[in-house]
Amino acid sequence: MEIIALFVAAVFTNNFILVQTVGICPFLGVSKKTESALGMGVAVTFVMVLASLFTYAINTWVLATLKIEFMQTIVFIFVIASLVQMLEMILKKISPSLYASLGVYLPLITTNCAILGIAQANLTAVSNLFMAVLNGAFAGIGFTLAIFLMSGIREKLDKVDVPRPFKGFPITLITACFMAMAFGVFA
Repeated sequence: MEIIALFVAAVFTNNFILVQTVGICPFLGVSKKTESALGMGVAVTFVMVLASLFTYAINTWVLATLKIEFMQTIVFIFVIASLVQMLEMILKKISPSLYASLGVYLPLITTNCAILGIAQANLTAVSNLFMAVLNGAFAGIGFTLAIFLMSGIREKLDKVDVPRPFKGFPITLITACFMAMAFGVFA
């Protein structure tokens, strides 16, 4: 039951993008095409899961043991940056087309505050390493869902006649607002 509650909270009622408004840069920048949005969502989910694993373990077994919890943010940023570098090297080898489509947004995962947010949230929201990893996975699924839905809507909006003052970024923000209101129903 606790796992189901964690899933619903991370994906719907506490979605990083649409409820907490964290991770907006890739949400608006990569959501033009569903392929790149899905690729970004999977990449962010991968980093969130690994970041949750490593940051929770490091905090619990190293920082707390040595009583240097004040170093959390610096250590977490270092861990996240290392994971993103690893992901970038893997994507460059395995899927050069996805690597190219993510462009500048791939290295920006390092500064995606949603990943640092899940690492920080795990310290208070969950009670053990397994739940921290699940929370990271569920938050990543919520991120992926939001960015994928937005990309599908944006692709459809490109095919319809939108009034000139609303073309491009304005209609994207209006759409994001409606999506946030829809997810707000779950809160």
